[in-house]
Amino acid sequence: MKKWLDLHALLVLFTAAHISAADMKIVLVAGKPSHGTGAHEFQAGCFLLKKCLDQVPGVRAEVHLNGWPTDSKAFEGADAIFLYMDGGSGHPAIKPERLKILGEWMKKGVGLGCAHYAVEVPKGEAGQAWLDWTGGYFETFWSVNPHWDADFKTLPAHPVTRGVKPFKINDEWYYHMRFPEGMKGVTPILTSVPPDRTRGKPGASSSHGGNPHVQPRLGMSEHVMWVIERPDGGRGFGFTGGHFHRNWAHDDFRKIVLNAILWTAKADIPSDGVASQVTPEDMAQNLDTKEK
Repeated sequence: MKKWLDLHALLVLFTAAHISAADMKIVLVAGKPSHGTGAHEFQAGCFLLKKCLDQVPGVRAEVHLNGWPTDSKAFEGADAIFLYMDGGSGHPAIKPERLKILGEWMKKGVGLGCAHYAVEVPKGEAGQAWLDWTGGYFETFWSVNPHWDADFKTLPAHPVTRGVKPFKINDEWYYHMRFPEGMKGVTPILTSVPPDRTRGKPGASSSHGGNPHVQPRLGMSEHVMWVIERPDGGRGFGFTGGHFHRNWAHDDFRKIVLNAILWTAKADIPSDGVASQVTPEDMAQNLDTKEK
């Protein structure tokens, strides 16, 4: 009997230590209100992802609003940071002092994921940082941002794709990202062939395919989600979907992002991926009040 009790005590201690080691902090940063109702719902999207992440044992998710945490200690103890916000030259995270802060956390191996517009940063210092930290970025006059039905017919074998079935969904899928030469360290996760119409025509707006780099690639596949394992030991990912809030209700769309967030935090992804359920009521929560 005593031997059984000793074994039981050891099992309890082992389990407690395992749970403690698995405790993870995820920081989700949502941008300010943007676009019309149902689009760029950064706040609602982050709170929805938090609800799903909080259902994972040992995971604690925090949401910070308006593009950057007001709490200077928000990133302390974080295993991964997720940015879902407007990007470009006004990207909240690329202000010099903020880029420096992120850089310090990246050196410590903290993961970084970016969704939709947050993958777009200006070429130069910010672009290089995004290449190093997330594996790729949307570069103006190189990348394009059309709306189309992406059909993900096959998925690579990777922890981020666990439990995700092939799916097809309409979104503003940015593509023709700027990646490191030779895709060094980068693994494509979601790849599809965009319709020819999305590549634009000579003389068209450069942001909608009117550039010489995109037009010759008719019929070629493009990567719209990718991951990177960084030399500093950290991990990152980029996901160009997320324009429409409604897409978070799609189980595979949602699961692949949840998997990616936890993967960047160095969590062990279950064989069937991160399980989550959302209701219509969940989807209607935390929507922005948009200006007409």
